[in-house]
Amino acid sequence: MNLQLKNTAVQFLGAAIIDPIRLRLPLIGARARLGFPSPADDFIEDVLDLNELLIRNPAATFFYRAEGESLVGAGVCSGDILIVDRSVTVQNGDKVLASWGGEAPVCKIVRGLPDRILLYSANPDFPVLVPPADVEVELFAVVGVVRQEVRGRKRRVRPR
Repeated sequence: MNLQLKNTAVQFLGAAIIDPIRLRLPLIGARARLGFPSPADDFIEDVLDLNELLIRNPAATFFYRAEGESLVGAGVCSGDILIVDRSVTVQNGDKVLASWGGEAPVCKIVRGLPDRILLYSANPDFPVLVPPADVEVELFAVVGVVRQEVRGRKRRVRPR
C-alpha cells in the first residue's frame, strides 16, 4: 500500500554540523515594514547567526527537503528545507516527519496523541493518513522551515 498519496514527501539532506562555521551577519534594529523603507535602516542592532537561531541541538538535528503540496496551508511549500530535531518531544498539532513500514517519510500535522496517530494535511485535497495500529511509527518534530524565495534564478548582486 502506497501511503504517500501525493503527500508532502521529504528528501534527506543530512545532519546539522555539530560545530558549524560561525557566520555572524548584521541584524538591523529597525523592523522591516511591508511598505516603504524607513530612514532608520542604518542602525545595526546586533548580529545574527542562523545556526544559533535555527539549530537547538546539533547532534539531533537533520535537514530534509519538502516535496509536494499537502502542507501549503501550514506554510510548507515544495522545495522548502525542513529542520527536524529528533530530541524534541512531539505534541498534538506539531508538524512532524512520520515514517513507518519502510515507507519514505512524510511531513504532516499530528493529532490524536497519545491514543492514536492521525496525520493531517493542511490542504483539503489530501486525506488524513492513519498508520496501521500494528506498526511502529517514528515521529520527529519539525522545528523550522527555511525557504529560499528566489529559486533557480541567477543571483544578481547589486553594486553598492
